[in-house]
Amino acid sequence: MAKNGKKTRKKIIIFSILGLVLVALGVIVFLGSRKEPVILVQVEKAQRRTVTQLVTATGKIQPEVLVKITPEVSGEIVALPVKEGQKVKKGDVLMKIKPDFYVAQREQFAAAVLQTKANLSRTEPEFKRVDALFKKGMVSQAEFDQARATNEQSKAGYSQANASLNQAEESLRKTTVFSPMDGTVSQLNSELGERVLGTVQFQGTDVMTIADLSRMEARVDVSENDVILVSIGDTARISVDAFPDRKANAVVYEIANTATSKGLGTQEEVTNFQVKMRVIEAAITLRPGMSMTADIETETKHNILCVPIQSLTTRVPKTEMKQGPPEEQAPMAASASAKKKEENKAQEIVFVVDNGVAKSAPVHRGISDDQWIEITSGVKDSVLVISGSYKAINRELEDGSKVRIEEPKKDLRKKPAEGQ
Repeated sequence: MAKNGKKTRKKIIIFSILGLVLVALGVIVFLGSRKEPVILVQVEKAQRRTVTQLVTATGKIQPEVLVKITPEVSGEIVALPVKEGQKVKKGDVLMKIKPDFYVAQREQFAAAVLQTKANLSRTEPEFKRVDALFKKGMVSQAEFDQARATNEQSKAGYSQANASLNQAEESLRKTTVFSPMDGTVSQLNSELGERVLGTVQFQGTDVMTIADLSRMEARVDVSENDVILVSIGDTARISVDAFPDRKANAVVYEIANTATSKGLGTQEEVTNFQVKMRVIEAAITLRPGMSMTADIETETKHNILCVPIQSLTTRVPKTEMKQGPPEEQAPMAASASAKKKEENKAQEIVFVVDNGVAKSAPVHRGISDDQWIEITSGVKDSVLVISGSYKAINRELEDGSKVRIEEPKKDLRKKPAEGQ
């Protein structure tokens, strides 16, 4: 019996110790869970830099001057002495349209002119004779009026026949089409023997395009939010898709006054303004229709305070309702409601590090490039600004969060210095 009692006491002691250990572990875990986490961040110093604000847009390369050649008369192409890519001079023959119909038309109206001229040569002397007799009272008023009307009709017929003859001669002249400028046949759409429509009565056939390839321009579509930043005379750097490693310089010389919209009435509706840039230096051969991207330099500022662009984020300020007697809460609630819209406006802030703690600093920003953004107020020179990670800046950090600065990773790809 004594041995059983000792074993029982031992078990009680062991289980009591285990229970105390478990309780202690639970307390440690509970206290540990209440400990505020430390967020790992990267930092950069706010410092002064030179920043060039860019507006990036895509578009096409086009000749600054091009003319679509459309015949003014219809007919069959009987001569086409040019080919695509050929250089031409102003006045060179581009094509000829079969003239047979227009020759016959000219001869028809030439005959009409001769006929009406003969009629006029007969009626005019007759009217002069009747006019002389009418003044002497030897013919009636009716005879005079008849002679005058006949003569006027002959004059009108002669004038109309002459006008028709001139029109026929002009149509015949237009069967030969000449180049209106020096340039290159950049596009040829028709073949020898093809029938084409003229622009006199129809929408004419675009036979070819003559372009001045020595003066090229870039045409891009700029969004309505960015076009207000672009001005005439801004410089740009153009990257052509066909030559990814080479760039050309350009200058903005025209900004559209009217917008063009795509996807009107849909969720994909986009409003853009066309901007034209004159290419002033190109070490590459540009061709019409090439795809390109333009970086337009809209503004440059020197010696301005900047932070990394990813450091800027937005927060809605947190407000607390002060507690008080019921009769005081109603006016306070009304006042809070009146200010709610203003208070709930999202603020642009950066987080700065102060003794291991993140503090939010409302800021006002200026221009930016793809890496840095100007801060006009809110932070001072050399302040440590949190620049990463994206998750920390936009989700995890709050005013007063504890942080630990992550050491920058060494770039193992760097080549060792000479002599090592």
